[in-house]
Amino acid sequence: MRPRLFLDANVLFSACVSPAGRAAALIELARSQVCVLLSSPHAIEEARRNLALRYPDREDRLPSVLDAVTLVTEAPPKVAQWARDLGLPDQDAPILAAAVQAEADSLVTGDRTHFGPLFGHTLRGVRIVALSEALGLLGFGR
Repeated sequence: MRPRLFLDANVLFSACVSPAGRAAALIELARSQVCVLLSSPHAIEEARRNLALRYPDREDRLPSVLDAVTLVTEAPPKVAQWARDLGLPDQDAPILAAAVQAEADSLVTGDRTHFGPLFGHTLRGVRIVALSEALGLLGFGR
């Protein structure tokens, strides 16, 4: 069974901004059936908003990136509140909650500010990992 990786907005953003970078490599691994990528409307909208603000000339890359990602539903408020109770801010709690709701194996994020203390931990079945660790888990080094 292929690993199920939930992508935070910053990973989607990075795949659009740096088509030769690690986030884009993860997208290609999904296209090659190495893993299943998941994300939520909340994460996708955040990525879209950040692209529009910082790299409007790269917004057009998002649909191609999303072609390799399975859209999952947002988690119920109770699960998002559980994530807030862990100390995550309002913009990040729905990310972890959706990953849990989707039964992802890992949540892939570059957000060390908010998710950093959770890196390496498994919460309700979801391991919080950095992009480099996700690639390593798939056998593609750091």
